[in-house]
Amino acid sequence: MTMTDPVSDLLTRIRNASSARHDTVDIPSSKMKLEIARIMKEEGYISGFTRMQDDKQGMIRIQLKYAEKNPVISSLERISRPGCRVYVGKSEIPSVIGGLGICIISTSQGILTGKQAEQKGLGGELLCTIS
Repeated sequence: MTMTDPVSDLLTRIRNASSARHDTVDIPSSKMKLEIARIMKEEGYISGFTRMQDDKQGMIRIQLKYAEKNPVISSLERISRPGCRVYVGKSEIPSVIGGLGICIISTSQGILTGKQAEQKGLGGELLCTIS
């Protein structure tokens, strides 16, 4: 079975695992998913992640983060989808919850947060928002 939107699958698995209070969640690996996990770790939304090898594409094990038994991630929202791509220019990058959340953008220089893209003067495809 082919998957049409792997980024949405990543976000859904994280959302479901955190609402069920799981410690970890396993996700099929890809370069884009690894970069999104790296950004989430740098920004403090997850405790960590490891890439595990197997006979196929590999897996990413994400350690979820909780603060006083509540998930650190309150919302994960996919913005650009395969059926409706959303692109933003460098001056159109949205602020998520007044700067308390982040948006992840796929740029010509890789996958960056909205603040990093603004500093570099880049626009791109608005993948998702996290708060």
